[in-house]
Amino acid sequence: MSAQTSVKRITAPQITERKNGKPIVCLTAYDAPTANILDEFCDILLVGDSVGMVVHGFTTTVGVTLDMMILHGQAVMRGSQKALVVVDLPFGSYEDSVETAFRSASRVMMETGCNAVKLESGSYAAETISYLVERGIPVMSHVGLRPQSMNVLGGFRARGRRKVVEDEIIANAIAAANAGSFAVVVEGTSAEIAEKVTKSVKIPTIGIGASEKCDGQILVTPDMLGQFDRVPKFVKKFADMKGLVEGAVKDYAEQVGNRTFPAEENTYKFKHK
Repeated sequence: MSAQTSVKRITAPQITERKNGKPIVCLTAYDAPTANILDEFCDILLVGDSVGMVVHGFTTTVGVTLDMMILHGQAVMRGSQKALVVVDLPFGSYEDSVETAFRSASRVMMETGCNAVKLESGSYAAETISYLVERGIPVMSHVGLRPQSMNVLGGFRARGRRKVVEDEIIANAIAAANAGSFAVVVEGTSAEIAEKVTKSVKIPTIGIGASEKCDGQILVTPDMLGQFDRVPKFVKKFADMKGLVEGAVKDYAEQVGNRTFPAEENTYKFKHK
């Protein structure tokens, strides 16, 4: 009998232990096949509410529902083995009370099997984070540019270019860390603020548009794969997925049109008995 080896998932405490250590590699994932590809290379897979924009065609993340997050979380868990899987709590699912937050977060954990949840961390969030962690739910927090608050902030704009905003971001990060978050996403801030946040908290900072000063990095996977023409300034396109798909579909359409596909090697043969 051959020996079977089981792959152990990375845990939230293991991520926390990476503070000031080897940079933490994170990407978003929304489906099983993509998660399967990313899993080998990533420490964290985030099932982000960005799914609303990059998969469902929404203009913001505000319309994403808890059911949508659970559906995509289930798919990512099926497709991955190693990476810590974190699922976003969407807008409206946690803000009004700690009890509401626990109901949403526990449902996500139970129905997806994921390892942690993420919530955007304004000044109100510390109590919620503490409440969830005390009840067995690991929490990743999120400061800086908070997409769920884009209607208040005036759109998807970088934050942290003024002293008053700097103080707010640092204070929110410290509050989230002290409340028990195992890591904190820092989005859309200057390198100076990202460095100050990183030095101010004892948990890892995961940057997105926040320079190399953070303990790790995350990008929206379709953005970094080049699926869209327009991407935020902080995104580097590591591939041209849009061009690759367009080329393949063009070839397919031409071959269907001139009847060179399906070819003989793509066709079943009738067998005479």
